[in-house]
Amino acid sequence: MTTSPDPADGPPAAGGSAAGYPAAGGPAGHRTIRVAVIEGDGIGPELIESATTVMTRAVRGAGITLDLVTERGGAGLYAETGDNLEPGALDRFRNNVDAVLKGPVGLPQVRRPDGTEAGLLGGVLRTGLDTYANVRPVRLLPGVRTPTIHRPGDIDYVIVRENTEGLYLSRGLGVGTRDACVDQLFVSRAGVDRVARFAFELARTRDGAPADGTRRVTLVDKSKVLRSFALFREVTIEVAAEYPDVELDFRYSDAAAHDLVMTPRHFDVVLTENFVGDLLSDLGAATVGGLGMCPSGNIGLGTSYFEPVHGSAPGIAGRDLANPISQILSAAMLLEHLGAAEAAGRVRRAVESALADGAVQIEPTGCPRGGTRAVTSAVLDHLP
Repeated sequence: MTTSPDPADGPPAAGGSAAGYPAAGGPAGHRTIRVAVIEGDGIGPELIESATTVMTRAVRGAGITLDLVTERGGAGLYAETGDNLEPGALDRFRNNVDAVLKGPVGLPQVRRPDGTEAGLLGGVLRTGLDTYANVRPVRLLPGVRTPTIHRPGDIDYVIVRENTEGLYLSRGLGVGTRDACVDQLFVSRAGVDRVARFAFELARTRDGAPADGTRRVTLVDKSKVLRSFALFREVTIEVAAEYPDVELDFRYSDAAAHDLVMTPRHFDVVLTENFVGDLLSDLGAATVGGLGMCPSGNIGLGTSYFEPVHGSAPGIAGRDLANPISQILSAAMLLEHLGAAEAAGRVRRAVESALADGAVQIEPTGCPRGGTRAVTSAVLDHLP
């Protein structure tokens, strides 16, 4: 029988083997959620410890048994074996778990022969699990200081990136010589159709843009220049006709970068191509306290995975300096995705109240005052 341990003992011990995971169970009347955990590189293990500790406490008393199983992945594994995931991991993710919680991966010095960074898992997991929608909430929380003049409530939008096509589909497939290289940007009608529908359905679940309460999808593209983006716009307009209750508007990518800083209250759901979404989500993070405040989910029809939007920050690894909020909020997204809305809400409210009353403070460097463990303790203290 698998049970959730007392959170005072830290995160649950993870099990599993290369051959597969043992059968999940749980006490009568309980639901078991099985999560594969990839600690990753750099600060990843510290963040995962924080998030799993908070998850364990949050599901306590909610009729949920949390079963965590570890999987190795990332640059450290690649340096040892030449693979960034252990054999059979994708099959285990598809068939044996409900979701995956992933820490940041990658180390600058671990490179492929072509010079690109090795050990990254985005291309492997996104295509291998067909998680076609990358969902990145950008929200300014009470108590968070930012370089901009915005106040809590001014910034509350979600970026939805198409996750399996776009420019990043060229990962590892670029053509070149020592003097010139080319990477292709790929857009398909089917790929845009499904991610556009996801964006409009998401908008229907939200309260609308802070400025006017309008449920709105803003398409960000460069359709006046590139045919691939023109197709993205054409298909999105076709999908929008089926959602008359959700407004569709448009921004070119450069104008969007401007407006997300100047008038963020206008935005509700932002839909865009993979590479553009990557850029805009980091820009948005700068307006809400930094990358350490922003979670993400990679959503598909099967197993989905959840991770912070930032990298592994090896320069501060093991020093109790990293901000775990992005990882904790990613865990909340995971719980909500799996139907544990009550537990997810408890996590979010604990983070927000700890920031609001000053128990958690983020320095201008992006590091939390007191360190990673101090943030974890404060969030646990604020769990209802």
